[in-house]
This record gives sequence, C-alpha cells and structure tokens, in this order.
Amino acid sequence: MTPSSPSRRQVLLGLAGAVGLGAVAGCSSTSGGGARASAAPSALADAVRAAEAARPANGAVRSLSLTAEPAQVDLGGRVVSTWTYGGALPGKPLRVTAGDRVKIAFTNKLPEATSVHWHGLAVRNDMDGVPGVTTPEIPAGGTFDYDFVVPDPGTHWFHPHHGMQLDRGLYSPFIVDDPRENGDYDAEWVLVLDDWTDGLDRSPEQIYADLTKPTPGASGSAGSTDSGGMGGMGMGGGMGGMHDMSPDGDVAYPLHLVNGRGPDDPDVLDAKPGQRVRLRIVNAAADTIYTVALGGHRLTVTHTDGYPVRPVTTSAVRSGRGERYDAVVTLADGVFPFVAKPSGKSGMARALVSTGEGRAPAPDAVPAELTGTALTADVLSAADGAALLARTPDTVQDVLLAGTMQPYVWTVNGTTYDDATPLTIRPGQAGRLRLRNHSMMSHPVHVHGHTFQLGAAGGTGPRKDTVLLPPMGGVDVDLVADNPGRWMVHCHNAYHAEAGMMTRLDYTF
Repeated sequence: MTPSSPSRRQVLLGLAGAVGLGAVAGCSSTSGGGARASAAPSALADAVRAAEAARPANGAVRSLSLTAEPAQVDLGGRVVSTWTYGGALPGKPLRVTAGDRVKIAFTNKLPEATSVHWHGLAVRNDMDGVPGVTTPEIPAGGTFDYDFVVPDPGTHWFHPHHGMQLDRGLYSPFIVDDPRENGDYDAEWVLVLDDWTDGLDRSPEQIYADLTKPTPGASGSAGSTDSGGMGGMGMGGGMGGMHDMSPDGDVAYPLHLVNGRGPDDPDVLDAKPGQRVRLRIVNAAADTIYTVALGGHRLTVTHTDGYPVRPVTTSAVRSGRGERYDAVVTLADGVFPFVAKPSGKSGMARALVSTGEGRAPAPDAVPAELTGTALTADVLSAADGAALLARTPDTVQDVLLAGTMQPYVWTVNGTTYDDATPLTIRPGQAGRLRLRNHSMMSHPVHVHGHTFQLGAAGGTGPRKDTVLLPPMGGVDVDLVADNPGRWMVHCHNAYHAEAGMMTRLDYTF
C-alpha cells in the first residue's frame, strides 16, 4: 500500500511516533566494506555511458585544474596549518555555465588519499567522487582527470568524501551560471560558512576518536531512537573534543568562519547604497547548523540548493550542513554585519557589508534580525518550471535515521553502512523516499546524483538535494530515476556519516 504524501504544512514537522566505468562495476564502500551491490555491472556501465551521451551540452569545453595541498591559512589573525584546495580557504570558486563539459585535472599533494565530490551536481556516476562506490580514491601524490557535462545551474560546492577531511579546509564553491537568467542584480557575494577546529584545537580525527571512545557502563543499540545526548558529555581534552549538548550538533568549535575569516577580522563586501546584491550562501560546516541574517536588511530568498523558488522575504534563514540558499538584498547606507549564528552552540561567524561611512558593529553584536523566526525550506515553493512532473511513485521506500551518542553509532534503516541493504530503483521510475528522523538529533539528508522535490512530484514543494530533518521529524521527497548508477544517501553531518549513517540508492536492470 502506497503511503500518502504529507501536506505542505506537515513537511518537516515532528512526528509523534516514529575513474572509469570499472569503478561503477566494482562496488564496495567508502572505507572498506559497505552496502552490497545490486545491479549487473555491464548493464550499469552501459547505462551510465548512455546517460552522459544524452545530457544537454552546449559544445563548450572548459579545462580546469585543482590541487589538494597542505597550506598555512590566516583565519583572521590566527594562522594555522591545514589542508586546502589551491592554498586558499575556501578554495577559489570554479565557475562554468550549465551545459559545459568540464575537464578538471586533479592533483593530490596531501599526505594521504582523498577524493572530490561535486555536491549538488547530478554528474555521471563514475565522476561522483565516492571512493569504492563510484570513483577510485586518489592516493597521495596521485592524479585523476574528472570529465563530465555540468547539468544543473545554481550555487553548488565540492569537498572530499573521505574520512573526516571535510572538517579541514577542503571545500570550494562551484557556481554554475544559467544562460536563461537575466541577472537582475548589480553584484554578487559568495558566502561560505564553516565551523573550525583544525590547528586551533583537536584535529577532526581526534574529535571523532573521542566521540567513539567507549564509556564504561554506557549502553545503546544501533537502531535505538534514543540519541543518548547526555552520554557524550565531558569527553576529554580541548573544546573541540566536547559534546555540545545540543540536538543541532555534537561538537563545540573554537571558531566559526565566513569565507575563511573569523569575526574579529571579517571578509568585507565594498558596495554602494541602493545596489542589489545576490548572496550565494553555502553551509560547508561539518557539524553546525547556522541561522544567517544581514543586519538592517531583509533578505529575499530566490533559490535553494540551486533551484529557483517563489521569492520570499525574510529577516533570517536557517541553513543545515550542505544546504545552499540564494537571496537578493537592496543595500542601505552604512556598515552592516552579515552574521551566521550557530544553532545550539556558542560563538558566531560574521562578515561585513560597507556602503558608506560608519563604524562596524562589535564582533559579538547580534543583529535584531536574528531574534525572530528564521525561514526554513518547508515554507518555500518551487518557482514556475522548477517542479518535477506530477507522477504517482512507482516505488516507495523508507529512510529511517536513528542512533546513539554512547556508543557513538548512527544508522539508516537500523544498520550502519557496512551492513546496509541498498535502496533500489529502475531507470525511468518515479521514486518516493520517506525520510524519517527517529532520533533527538537534527540530520541533514543528502542524496547524490539527483534532486528531489519536497512533498509530491508536481506539487508546490521546492527542489533540493539536501534537506534538514529536525529531531523526530520527517518528510516525503519524490525523485526521478534519470541518472543511472550507485548513489550515496547519507546524513551530511560528517561525524554521523563516518559513524555509519549512510546507505545507497542503486539502479537495477
């Protein structure tokens, strides 16, 4: 029996109860072991080739280069050693036009293997950058040539899909221009949000080791609905090793950044009063949800995860890890703080807009715009032409999220990734995923290789690739199986994913 889709006002509300193509053919996991294969290798490889050949392309070829390397970066008065793309934090944005074929020559100068995942882009499966599933890991000193047609305009980004590397400096925006957009704004500002520990406190790997360290007398099961929130308190060491006692994150960070800068020495946009500016906001954090606002202004949200929505004007926007929001703002005269407030955590990230005379607010000043209710994805509606075609789903599958803090185990459908049975779909089918959060922690769910519509296909819900589920919350999302492959479905909290909160969506033939 097919479950009914929730109403628009039920979306995200709390629930009461509940490489080459050879890499596609040989599937194991992101780190040895993992969900079992479920498609014939030759049929899958042929389907991936055919799908790529059929993608709309404009004939342009863009040859780009990208290097992952250790570097010293200035976080705004604090110089640390970390890992970066091209020595910068964030890495220099890649910018192309939808329909371009990109050839990205990647070089790994890190001391360990890595990968690059193109977050939000439904690229060909063997270029998706998940080691052992789609694309081989690139060893230390190695190279790899990514080659794919860019399908989707919008604000996207890229990062590793390898261990805890996301919680270092390995992230960059990937901006894909839409040749059909009229660009009704005077300037553009890309704002990348991040929670930071590397070089200031414990490394991401040390934090993960603390979180997963057994505690005598602690108990819990992988499928439990109890988040075990108090079990993680007081884990030893510095601030980065402590549980934050919040449903919105497990780690307390010593610093929060906008465009690689701390609040004491922020990034500054110099502009003129009256200019319309497009903000492209990327939450690249490993563990933190941010509420963002521009002091003295209201934001008109125009896109989420790259797809246009019916414009909504708001004072603040709540963004989960991996989500992106575009907004347009008309600038007033003065100096104004753009603030990203971490949910359930101390500290703040900020940048500044300067359009005239005036003194910048204090680094810890909280704009009045952050005191009200922030916009979330459930109140947005797809713009004309952005919704999926209305279809009754051919398959309906559950994606149930649960876990415990002690032991630190996070699951999808009752198992960690090593023991997961993949979700399956056939080419051309319409699929519905019933995303349900059975824990007291927030989880941003990201689906690789596809976008989905919140609620029923053809309805009013926005198109996205990442959706934030609140504690005990849920939503049905619809997608179309138009990009063959084996695709990750996982929590975009890097610590939860590493602890097992991942599965796959596999095409079958």
